[in-house]
Amino acid sequence: MTVIVQPAPEGATVSPAIAASARRMGAAEKIAQTTAPATLVPGDGRRTLIGLERSELEAEMAALGEKPFRAKQLWHWMYFRGARSFDDMVNVPKAFRAKLADHFVIGRPEITADQRSTDGTAKWLMRFADGREVETVHIPDDGRGALCVSSQVGCTLTCKFCHTGTQTWVRNLSAAEITAQMLVARDQLGEWPTPTDANRLISNIVLMGMGEPLYNFDAVAKAMRIVMDGEGVALSRRRITLSTSGVVPMMRRCGEELGVNLAVSLHAVTDDVRDMLVPINRKYPIAELMEACRTYPAASNARRITFEYVMLKGVNDSLADARELVRLLDGVPAKVNLIPFNPWPGSTFECSSWTQIRTFATYLNDQGYSSPVRTPRGRDILAACGQLKSASERTRRSTREPVETVADEALDAAEAEARAAVLSLA
Repeated sequence: MTVIVQPAPEGATVSPAIAASARRMGAAEKIAQTTAPATLVPGDGRRTLIGLERSELEAEMAALGEKPFRAKQLWHWMYFRGARSFDDMVNVPKAFRAKLADHFVIGRPEITADQRSTDGTAKWLMRFADGREVETVHIPDDGRGALCVSSQVGCTLTCKFCHTGTQTWVRNLSAAEITAQMLVARDQLGEWPTPTDANRLISNIVLMGMGEPLYNFDAVAKAMRIVMDGEGVALSRRRITLSTSGVVPMMRRCGEELGVNLAVSLHAVTDDVRDMLVPINRKYPIAELMEACRTYPAASNARRITFEYVMLKGVNDSLADARELVRLLDGVPAKVNLIPFNPWPGSTFECSSWTQIRTFATYLNDQGYSSPVRTPRGRDILAACGQLKSASERTRRSTREPVETVADEALDAAEAEARAAVLSLA
């Protein structure tokens, strides 16, 4: 297995702590990109054109004896109009379409499960050519919406509160498989050709699905460059958020090469608690993580880093924790996303009470940090934050094991009032 560790750009200043983190890169960070399936379509041996950047697409056309402008035509049809077959490309000569069909496909992975929540959230289980599956979630919000995209089959991390973390890592997704999640979602929502920013049903991408994006950065970056291209899907980098559990050596590269928004899964304010909740902290402790956040190239007061913080009863939700969080955030353009814990079968944690969440959120807001509480979405179909786990890696059952939720009617009057107050905080 060949491993390439990217050096810092010439002239870049790297702090001693981050340099030390890079020297400690272990097996997880050095996972090479596994061989991707030749196509997105199960049972088809032709290669896919999805996931190729413009220069690669031009090279493929040159190999067929075609002019470079053919690549531009294909790009328009694949990423602006959403064509799923070469036959859809009506301004492309029929003979050329036939030649393309002999060598390539532009199809999609198979949707093996399509679940819809009572709150409008959609979750699609997608099967790729080798039979592996991932979940992708669309969360609608008043005429727009976010698409939660996966970057790996399974996850290399074992965060204790996360259902995905209980699934064994299988392989990285290819750029084609990451890009295809966006295409499939737009197929399902009927969002072709590419709409204007004013009426997009998928207005944002959050790389918060299965896997750690910075452990598969090359493929993730390639897919996002395709999505950001102005002549196709045309989604601005300001509309893309990459979430990491704290792969410190890769954070600067992400900011320099992609410039997307950064979200950090923090979840604790002391190393002993974070070591337990987010084991990667044993390699990259909080002090090094926060320094990497302070120097993240794409961060500014206008584009703050989001710190994700799951609220766990009796674990990380005290007022003392809130005070320490404020201390940690000093000097970082930051906001905090407070996430009520979403239960899943077999989990041992409990969600903090709404009264405690209100106390925590109010303190952060009073200290000048925007601390919205993420409204749980898609809990009834296990599509909420921390609940994703592909059916290919869990026991299939005809009836799903029940998942406890914090229903409004189950709260007493004081808790109901606290819940209403906390969800109104901005």
